[in-house]
Amino acid sequence: MSKPVVQCSGIWKIFGNKANEALQAIREQGLSKSDVLKRYGAVTAVADVSFSVGEGEIFCIMGLSGSGKSTLIRHINRLVEPTDGEIVVAGRNVGALSNSDLRALRSTSVGMVFQNMALLPHRSVQDNVALSLELRGVSKVQRIQTAKEKLELVGLEEWASRFPDELSGGMKQRVGLARAMAADPEILLMDEPFSALDPLIRRQLQQQFLELSKVVKKTTIFITHDLDEAIRLGTHIAIMKDGRFVQVGTPEEIITDPADEYVADFVKGISRLELVTARKIMKPIPNDAVMTPHNGATVAATDKIGAIIDLATHHDGDITVMDDNRPVGTISRRDLLLGIRG
Repeated sequence: MSKPVVQCSGIWKIFGNKANEALQAIREQGLSKSDVLKRYGAVTAVADVSFSVGEGEIFCIMGLSGSGKSTLIRHINRLVEPTDGEIVVAGRNVGALSNSDLRALRSTSVGMVFQNMALLPHRSVQDNVALSLELRGVSKVQRIQTAKEKLELVGLEEWASRFPDELSGGMKQRVGLARAMAADPEILLMDEPFSALDPLIRRQLQQQFLELSKVVKKTTIFITHDLDEAIRLGTHIAIMKDGRFVQVGTPEEIITDPADEYVADFVKGISRLELVTARKIMKPIPNDAVMTPHNGATVAATDKIGAIIDLATHHDGDITVMDDNRPVGTISRRDLLLGIRG
C-alpha cells in the first residue's frame, strides 16, 4: 500500500450516558452488543475498528443498514467524537485539533459527499459549487474559474447558470461531487452518494467517478451497502457487521477467500469473470521447469477469467500463464470452470 493518508486505530463509538462504563465492561467481561444495550442502555455503533487508507486509494466500507459504517466515516472529520481510539489524517491527530484547526481540516483537507446533496435552492449551480471557496474568502474571479473547471469535469458546464430544482437527481449528485472537489481536498468522504438513484444513472455516475479518480487522484473513503458498487469502485473493501470489520481485502480476495459464512453469503451472487485473475486459478509450475506455451495460448498472470474464456474458445488444451515473460502456471478447462463456479 502507498503512504497512509488516513489511519484509524482502535475506534470505539458507544452512544449513551454510560458509554465509558459500557466500554470498560466490554473489555473486561466481553459483553455482546445486546448485553451492553440491556445492562447500560447504550448502543455499540463502532467496535474496535482499525484500518489505513493509502494515497489515491478508494477504500470502500460496506455492510447492511445499522452496521456502523456511516457512523465510522464521520469520525474521520470529527463530526462524531469517538468513545475511544485515534484518528490520524494527513499526519495530524484529529482528536487533538483545536476548533479552528478542525474547521480548517473540514474546509480544506477533507471533503464530504452525502446521499442528500443539500444544494442551496436560491443559488445557481455554479454558486453552489463555489460555496466553500466563497466561505474561505477566495476572490470571485478565482472561485468562478474553479467552479467552471469542476463542472466541466463532471460534465455540467452548460448548466452553470441553472438552479437545483431544474436538475435531475443524478445531476444534483454530480454538482455535489463538483462542490466537494472545488475545495481541492486531499481526502473525499462519500456516504452512499449514489444509492437513491436509478440503476442506469447510478452505473453511469460510478463510471464517471472512476474516471475522475484517475484524473484527480483523491484518497477516497466510500460507504455503500451495495457489493457490486464496492467491487466496481474499491481498491480495497471492508465488510462491516455489528460495528466491527469482518474482513478487509481487495475485491478478488473478498470474493475468492471470504473470511466467514457472513461474507460468503454477501458474495455468493457476484460474477467472478472480471474479478478473479489467472494467478488465482492456475496450477503453478516449478521455477526450474522448462516448458513451451501450448499452441501459443498464453495469458498474463493478471488477466481476468473473462479474457481467459475468450481465449479458451479458440484453443484446445492447457493455457500457459506468463509473468515477466516467464511461464508460471497452466490453466486447463477444468481449472477455468472451477474458477467460474468458485
